[in-house]
Amino acid sequence: MNRILENAVVRLLRERPFYGQFLLGFRREEVGSGHPLGVTIRAGVPVLAVNGETFARLEPAVQEGLLEHAIKHVLHLHMARRKGRNRHDWDISCDLAINPSIARLPDDAPLPAAYRQPDGLAAEEYYARLTPPFDTGNMEGSGIGNASRDAGGHAGPGEGDLPLLAGTTVDDHTLWDEADSTPLRLAEEVVRGMVRDAWRACDGEVPADVRELVGGLLAPSPIPWRQVLRQFVATAGRVGRQTTWGREHRRFEHLTPGIRKRHRLNLLVGVDVSDSTNAPELREEFARELVRIARGREAQITVLYANSRIQRIASLKGSGVAVESYHGGGFTDLRPVFDHARTLHPRPAAVIYLTDGFGEAPETMEFPTLWVLTREGEKPVPWGVELRLDV
Repeated sequence: MNRILENAVVRLLRERPFYGQFLLGFRREEVGSGHPLGVTIRAGVPVLAVNGETFARLEPAVQEGLLEHAIKHVLHLHMARRKGRNRHDWDISCDLAINPSIARLPDDAPLPAAYRQPDGLAAEEYYARLTPPFDTGNMEGSGIGNASRDAGGHAGPGEGDLPLLAGTTVDDHTLWDEADSTPLRLAEEVVRGMVRDAWRACDGEVPADVRELVGGLLAPSPIPWRQVLRQFVATAGRVGRQTTWGREHRRFEHLTPGIRKRHRLNLLVGVDVSDSTNAPELREEFARELVRIARGREAQITVLYANSRIQRIASLKGSGVAVESYHGGGFTDLRPVFDHARTLHPRPAAVIYLTDGFGEAPETMEFPTLWVLTREGEKPVPWGVELRLDV
C-alpha cells in the first residue's frame, strides 16, 4: 500500500502541487473497509485511511481523483458539519457538491444530474433540496421513501416528487463519525493550518476550483484564540466516568456495566523562553488562560520553560495555581520538550507549545500538539494544529 499511495501522492505533487502538499499533513492508516480510502478529523488530527489492496486495483488517474475527492471533503469540513443531519443523505449531498469538479472518479460516483439537480451547489443546498422536511426517519438510514401522496396528503404507492437519494459514496464516510470528537471551530483551525502550509510550500499555486475557498481560509481567523485553546484541551481528553464491562456494577452486577473513573487530564506545555520570544505580556496572557483551564476542569498541567534545553519545570494544578514568568534567553531548540514528554508516566494527553517556531523540531510526533505561535512566528513542521496568538 505504501508504495502505491506514495506514487499517487508524488504524481499529485508534480501535477497539482497544492493538493499534494495538503496531503502531506495527514496521518495515514491502513484499513480493511470495502472503500479504497476515507478521510476524517479525529481528535484534532486529520487522518487518511487507505485500503491498500482496493486502492491498488484502481487506475492511476482514478487514484488521483479519489485523493482529490478526499481533500475537498476536508477543505469543506464536510465531516464536521454533519452533526444533526441524516447521515446517508448528508454524505450523498457532500459528494454531489464536489464530484462535478473532479476529472476522474469511479463510474458509480454520485453526480447531481442523477438527482435532477444542477451542478455547483453547496452540500447544504443539495441536502435541503433532496431531503423533505419531517421525513428524515431514522438518522442512521437514508430517511427517504419512494412513495407518493394521494389527494388527501397521505403517502401511497408510486414515485414521489423528489428523486430517491439512493446509491453510495465513493469513499468511506463511516470514518466521519470520529469527527464528532473535534469541535467545528477547532476543525476549522486545523484545516486553516494545513492550507497555510500547503500554500507556502507550492508558492501560492492553487487550483482554480478551490481558489476562493482557499483564499477564505488564508484570511486571518475570526475565531478567538482562547476558544481554540479551550477546545483543543477539551478534545485532548474528557475527564469523567465511563462504563466498562470489565468491572461489575455495585448494585446491578451482571445486568449493568460498572463505572470506571477516568484519570486526571495531563497536559504538557512548552514555553519558549529564548531571546526571539521575549514578550512577557504575551507569555503572561497565555499563562493566565492556562490557569483558567486548570481551575475549570480536572487537569494537571506541567509547564516546561525551554530554549535550547529545559530551564525550569513548573506545575499548574488545582485551584491554588498562580501565574509565573520566566526568561531564559539563548537560542531555540524545540526537541527537548518532546523528548521530555516521552519520559512522562502517565504520558501527556497532548502537548501545547508557545513559540515563534524558529528552531529544530522532531520530524514526527505521536502526541496531539497545538503550536501556539507568536504573531510573526511560523509553524516549524507539518504536523500539529496551528494557533496564532495575537495579544
